[in-house]
Amino acid sequence: MSEAEEKADETGEETPVVTEALEWSAPVLARVDDHDTIPNQLLQRVQRGPRRALAEVKEPMTGTWRTVTAGQFYDYVTKIAQGLIGSGLGMGDRIAIMSRTRYDWMVLDFACWSAGLVPIPIYETSSRAQIEFMLKDADIHFVIAESVVMANLVAAAAESAGLDVTVLSLDQGAMDTLESAGASVPVKEVDARITQLTLDSIATIVYTSGTTGTPKGTEITHGNFADINANSHIWMPEACHPKSRMLLFLPLAHILARFLQVYVVTGDGVIGHTSDLKDLLPDLGTFKPTFLLVVPRVLEKIYNSADAQTGSGAKNRLFRAAANTAVEYSKSLDTPEGPSRTLSIQRKLFEALVYSKITGLVGGNVEIIICGGAPLSTHLAHFYRGIGLPVMEGYGLTETTGPISVNTPHLTKIGTVGPPIAPMRVKISDEGEVLAKGPSIFVGYHDRPDLTEAAFDEDGWFRTGDLGSIDKDGYVRITGRMKEVIVTAGGKNVIPSTLEDSLRGHPLIGEVVVVGDKRPFIGALITLDDEMMQVWLKNKGLPSMTVAEAARNPEVRASLAQAIERANEGVSRAESIRKFEVLSTAFTEANGMMTPSMKVKRSSVLKKHAGDIDALYGGPVEQD
Repeated sequence: MSEAEEKADETGEETPVVTEALEWSAPVLARVDDHDTIPNQLLQRVQRGPRRALAEVKEPMTGTWRTVTAGQFYDYVTKIAQGLIGSGLGMGDRIAIMSRTRYDWMVLDFACWSAGLVPIPIYETSSRAQIEFMLKDADIHFVIAESVVMANLVAAAAESAGLDVTVLSLDQGAMDTLESAGASVPVKEVDARITQLTLDSIATIVYTSGTTGTPKGTEITHGNFADINANSHIWMPEACHPKSRMLLFLPLAHILARFLQVYVVTGDGVIGHTSDLKDLLPDLGTFKPTFLLVVPRVLEKIYNSADAQTGSGAKNRLFRAAANTAVEYSKSLDTPEGPSRTLSIQRKLFEALVYSKITGLVGGNVEIIICGGAPLSTHLAHFYRGIGLPVMEGYGLTETTGPISVNTPHLTKIGTVGPPIAPMRVKISDEGEVLAKGPSIFVGYHDRPDLTEAAFDEDGWFRTGDLGSIDKDGYVRITGRMKEVIVTAGGKNVIPSTLEDSLRGHPLIGEVVVVGDKRPFIGALITLDDEMMQVWLKNKGLPSMTVAEAARNPEVRASLAQAIERANEGVSRAESIRKFEVLSTAFTEANGMMTPSMKVKRSSVLKKHAGDIDALYGGPVEQD
């Protein structure tokens, strides 16, 4: 809760607060020259140690991890680059990759760059209409899809668009096909393509997930990647030393996952991939990563599962006591005195009884967890730090090639998204919007100069669209989206994410959308997490039931009401949720309520559930 919120009275009026720092700049730690492109950064990695491990690939038959050295990876990338050239793709041509996260995705990415191509990611969950839009908008004529089903979907989209598109399937030997196509292409042709690249060359076009309208093709250059990458190796070296290991499972169509992949590959760490989330825990156990990239929902699920599996008796009381101790221990780390002797002893006791079981779930060797995509509740951030799994929250957008700011092991404030990462600059506009400048800021939206111009202010600062603040130490806080601010009938401005983020930690809750624009009070639409709900029902001695049945169940609704009451304690009365409705259907990408990166499409929810919202208030908004 912000200082202004803390000073809000019962009428909802706020006492104005001056932002402690309106601008903050991180130092420049590394400089890149015009030919320090992604392929050349990979070559530097190989030259440092061709026989050192760069990746590990899970063997499907045995489940063991096969080591791939830097030299082996580079040779394979070069062969696939030869194949892409041999397939008739010219310098600057666009090629799409539609696949789940896997080793082949990474090879194709680096091979495309080595061949001077522009790889464009397509989410594996994208619809035919979305694929058709991207094929036409980016003029794509070559696609590599993972499965036969995906390949057929792309082919159908291409036919609908009237485009001649070559489609290969990884599951049907696409990589072998490319190797064969490159057999007669000399390596010097790949070298010549790499030589032609500069920092200004377009490295990729990433389509935004479209929470607020039609997706936009974000053009990102080799310089955008190279500069922030080189600085990140110095800014946060803990995640890039020879013994660092990252298991990547988030979609590579997302810019943050893709940036971290480049970061590890061009650093000195080892990377692994897992495609099926059902295998995630076993893969974590065998790969034993030292750091992870997650979204808050993953951490919420781990906590809620650990809580729910202890039942409702003595074991659950033990877990709750351990959780409270972890939170208090973490909070005490931020005080001059530090943890008391009693608190340290309690934590050590719970380490053996509780914490070790949770840290073991992620392989037992994790030193830091990088979390992005959405805010994590401060309670969970303290919990994980308290049990020995520090969560480094960060912030960035597709347009910033990943991170703008991030907490590090040496620069951390829970509740913030860290200070600007070197060499980024961040400031707060007069309207409270977070603005950014730096070498990782994208060059523009593909074929949309109008949108590009609107994305920057008159001084060249990128408008993030997010509301936030910077404290006196340079730590950035994100409070919400400008377009999502609710203005009640009484004129109160309410940032919905403040309540939504705190409520998502409840085991019954899947998603929350706070409503109340032009209404007399704040309300909420809630979806249930079916998986966690069944465990909760069992622990309460209640029979299994459908989501629709649970939505009307008195005990379920009473638990949700208690959670809302606790969440309301963190805001003024004018901002508190007075009524809520439990929906019988979840928000999914399939029904248009979620983006591929698992963000709620607020506008779609408000439109589809307009009737449910009207029911909360006894009718529609009265027109003037």
